[in-house]
This record gives sequence, structure tokens and C-alpha cells, in this order.
Amino acid sequence: MWVVTGYAEVSTALTDRRLCKDSARLRAIIDRATAARLDGSRVAETVATDMLNSDPPEHTRLRKLVVKGFSARRIERLRPLVQQITDDLLDAMVARAADGTVDFVDAFAFPLPLTVICELLGIPRADQRSFRAWSTVIVGSSSRDDLRRTTTALGGYLAQMMSAKRSAPGDDLLSDLVEASDTDDRLSPLELVSMACLLLIAGHETTMNLLGSALLALLRHPDQFAKLRTRPELLDAAVEETLRYNSPAPVTTWRYAAEPMTIGGSPIATNDIVLLALGAANHDERFPDPDAFDIERQSTGHLSFGHGIHFCLGAALARMEAQVALGRLIERFPDIALAVPADELRWRPSTIMHGLAALPVRLGR
Repeated sequence: MWVVTGYAEVSTALTDRRLCKDSARLRAIIDRATAARLDGSRVAETVATDMLNSDPPEHTRLRKLVVKGFSARRIERLRPLVQQITDDLLDAMVARAADGTVDFVDAFAFPLPLTVICELLGIPRADQRSFRAWSTVIVGSSSRDDLRRTTTALGGYLAQMMSAKRSAPGDDLLSDLVEASDTDDRLSPLELVSMACLLLIAGHETTMNLLGSALLALLRHPDQFAKLRTRPELLDAAVEETLRYNSPAPVTTWRYAAEPMTIGGSPIATNDIVLLALGAANHDERFPDPDAFDIERQSTGHLSFGHGIHFCLGAALARMEAQVALGRLIERFPDIALAVPADELRWRPSTIMHGLAALPVRLGR
């Protein structure tokens, strides 16, 4: 495949309609190019038949069904809930800290966004733990057998949940999708489950990675952490700089060229696969001293949420969660520190997600 890394080239490619994402054609292209065929079963389609892996007009139809669920008004309505969940988790961190040490990812960065997206979708909190295991397999470097088993389990659970929402709808996004499917016949059963899968995984994976990376960046740059403690008005800018500095999703999902084209002077043939490296673009020289972490930087224009028609639907939610979470965390634990040397930290094995496997910290006073 082609990997595109320059900011100008990535930004332009994100809006180029000649680079397509239709999952069925993409699977066919990869099938022809590899000896081992991708699984063409409906199980594999469960995590592919969604707006992230489609082109207009299908993408337009699918996105229209969920965009209202992520409106600015609905996101703002969630702020008190995010604040409450954050405070509860911070209390729990103290309770579970052994000798003042706790894994920030497991105790906070994972449960916060998962609880929020489950509340938005209408999924019981008691079922949330299963989603971490499922999500880790789907976004990680897993075998085909593991992926098949996981998508079967997740797809089956979501199908049952849709059936329950049909019988007893609630004030949640899954109920809205079921109603749209039943009333207007705009979502097939496969599209319904696939959409729910996308919202659930994308809704917590990226924010979990963002929270862990934000805290790590601050702890590794004590001058910036000190600046944020004394100037809390820089919190929003610190979140944006973290998104640029350590992109939670460093690459896009695959695209293919629908016709011959040129990117950065390189000729791209029809059906060539193209991967857009958002993380690399965010470290382009468009940003002065791009490898420095600077919370006073003007980070606007970073590509961590994409660009164009596939711009991340949950960007406002992720930003709000990170702002609330980091603000409360710093107020509660101003002396928080790494509990292990930074070079001992490990990142999760994944191509499409960039997040810490664990982040042991000392809470301080």
C-alpha cells in the first residue's frame, strides 16, 4: 500500500473523492492481492458495514441517522454526567491505590469514556467490562480466528440489545436507530448492528488513548504540567496539543484509488490501497518545532479527527470528556507522578489505535 505522511498531502487526500472506502470493493481488492482471502462472511461485515467504511450516497444516509445524537446540545447535556463519573472514578482511584500507586489506564482512562458512550447508547453498565476485551481484539493485532470469535460475540450481543430496544425503547441513541430502521426502513439489520459496533468502539477507544497520552505528556514535560496547574485556562489548548502530539488514531482506515491519480508526486494506480498517516501529518513542519510538546502552541488545524466527510462524529464529545477529566484530575492530584520509568511503559499492539497498555502513577497528596 501507499502511506501518505505530509500534512498538505494528507489533508488534501482526506477530501479527495477519488480515494474511496467502500468495504465490499476494498475486500475484493485485497482478496486479489493476497494469497489468504479475507473472511467474506457476514461476521466480518459486522464491523465493516458502517459509515466509516462507505462512500456517498451510502455514507451520507448512514451519517444522517446518527449525527443528531452528537449535536452540541446533546453533548452539553452530558457534561454533568461526565463530571459525576469523573469524580466517582477519582474517588475510586484513591480507594484502590496500593501504596498510593494505581494504573491510570485501567482505573480511569478506560472506564470514563466507556461509561459515557454506553450511557449515550443505552447499554447497561453491568455489560461494559466485556466491551474492553472485545474492543482490544478488534483494534489490535489479533489473529483471524480471534477476530471472528470476537465479532461474533459482539455482533450477537448488539443484535440482542437491538431486539430489547425494539420491545422497550428508551431515551438513547440505540433506540433512535432502531426506530429509524423500523419506521423508515433506512437501516438494514446488518447496518444497524455494524453502526452500533462502530459507535461503541470508536466512542471509547480514542478517548481512552487521548486521556492516557495527555497525562503521560504532562508528566514527561513537568514545565508544561506546572504551567497548566497555574494557568487552568490553558486546559483546552493542552487537549488540542495532546491530540496533535500523540494522535489517538495515528492512521485512517484503508482507502483505495477509484482511478489513476497522483499524490505528492507519486503515481497511484486504480485499486492501489492508500493509508493516510494522521500522526505523521501532525508532526509535519507546518507546526513549528513539531516534536516539542507545547500547550501554548496554536494547534488548530491538526488532523487527529480527520477532515472532510469522514471527520470524527464524536470529536466534540471526546474534547469535552478530556477537558473535564484532566481538569478534575489536576485539581485533585496536583502532585501526581509516574510510578515507573517512562522507558518501561508499553503501547498497545495496534495499527489503527495508539494508546498505552498501562500507566502506573503515584497519586501524591
